[in-house]
Amino acid sequence: MKIDDLELTHAEQQKAVEEIQKLMAKGISCPEAIIQVSEMIRQQHQENILAD
Repeated sequence: MKIDDLELTHAEQQKAVEEIQKLMAKGISCPEAIIQVSEMIRQQHQENILAD
């Protein structure tokens, strides 16, 4: 799975799906949940790049 230029492992994909499902269980729409999780993944990736 790719998010822009980010490659996600299967485990990362599973975690993303779980996070999306949690947000949807709280009443957030599916598209909004995907946006939020995508932004979180991008932010974490950026922080990892800066830490290296």
